[in-house]
Amino acid sequence: MEKQEVKIWVYDKREKSTTTFYVEQLSENKFRMTDNDLFNCRLTKGTEFETRINNDGHHEIIKIIKESDFITRRFFLSPQYKESDYRVLGDELMNRGGFWQVDFGGIATVNIPKNFEFDVDQVMKELDLNLTEIID
Repeated sequence: MEKQEVKIWVYDKREKSTTTFYVEQLSENKFRMTDNDLFNCRLTKGTEFETRINNDGHHEIIKIIKESDFITRRFFLSPQYKESDYRVLGDELMNRGGFWQVDFGGIATVNIPKNFEFDVDQVMKELDLNLTEIID
């Protein structure tokens, strides 16, 4: 099966909520995250999971097949900084195989390659970005 990005609806029975994801479809019921879910911290870029279809026609995750290869960190963005201030770090991550996204205009999620040659905390310090990290 050719891998393609698709939009799926995923029901979380613990939270009793449905969320939509764009994912890479690996097989009929196996998927890889192409970005990060804001609410489920286990579903980050690169995570692979298996689903089944429930009675409502939505996917339910039955197991995580492979954890993400990225180190994922989340930060609250401060209105005192402009987007261009963050973009320096984000672009460097993207250039070196990482990923970053901003949700709701105030929460940044960064996916750092495990072999990333820069210390993200040091880079933020050098850029004078004092961001509050969100800890799971």
